[in-house]
Amino acid sequence: MKKSHETNATPVSRGLWADAALRLLRDKAAMACFAVIIIYAAIAIGSPMVFGDWSAAHDYNHRNESPSWQYPLGTDALGRSVLVKVFLGAHVSMTVGFMSNVIALPLGILLGALGGFFGRRIDDFVVWLYTTLASIPGIILLIALKFAFADKVLFPGSFFELDLSGMAGVYVALGLTSWVGTCRLVRAETMKLKELDFVLAARATGRGNLAIMFHHIVPNLMHIAIINFSLGFVGAIGAEVILSFLNLGVQNLPSWGKMINEARMDLIVGRWWELTAAAGATFIIVLAWNIFGDRLRDALDPKLRNV
Repeated sequence: MKKSHETNATPVSRGLWADAALRLLRDKAAMACFAVIIIYAAIAIGSPMVFGDWSAAHDYNHRNESPSWQYPLGTDALGRSVLVKVFLGAHVSMTVGFMSNVIALPLGILLGALGGFFGRRIDDFVVWLYTTLASIPGIILLIALKFAFADKVLFPGSFFELDLSGMAGVYVALGLTSWVGTCRLVRAETMKLKELDFVLAARATGRGNLAIMFHHIVPNLMHIAIINFSLGFVGAIGAEVILSFLNLGVQNLPSWGKMINEARMDLIVGRWWELTAAAGATFIIVLAWNIFGDRLRDALDPKLRNV
């Protein structure tokens, strides 16, 4: 009589990143929002190349026209297509959101990791620095930095030349002021991680402090960086719209804030399309980033994932 052999299926263990990716792929709302973000990113990249002659595209025969087949979102007071302005505004907002986070996240991770790992005077300095910045209202600090950057150029004559009076000034100002939240989270997480067994084992093997911090601590903070990148994008876009509305943002390109500022008086005479287009474009991308950021946090944060 033959024995029946039962094969027990061994569950496949996945890492944090593979598990997070699978959770996101199964989430229809997250994938829909991610598709919206990709579309906005494609528009932001391609619109300056497609509509490079926007500044000279005046058509005084089609001023203030309502939406039509020729102009799906109507025209402005100079006969320019509102749809083109929305596309170029996406370029401004997405660029500012991306670049400001490129500046803020490394700064927040570095300072938070240094303060949490070394403690003592280094930690006291980091805490004093972000506490001082956090005590100043964000919009006031941004306005002050924008005025300080007026007519300033970084690295003049080099490949990395930045004119701080334009778009670069907006994302540099945002990057220098929006790292505080990341720094706080990273500092607290670093203080917890440095007491775990794998760090003690690294010390026992003779690894130096910097090697332990950059090779063992920082890689375990990447989920915080990714989550804060997605959430910080929303704040950067909102701040850019506010600065442009106050005429402190980008000057040589259309932006959603400038469009809202220029069209706010048009509602009195019934011209609603430019303001609606700018506000709608802002609403859609902010909503998409908020939902995707929340789902990304649920997928990456071990405390929030359902086991």
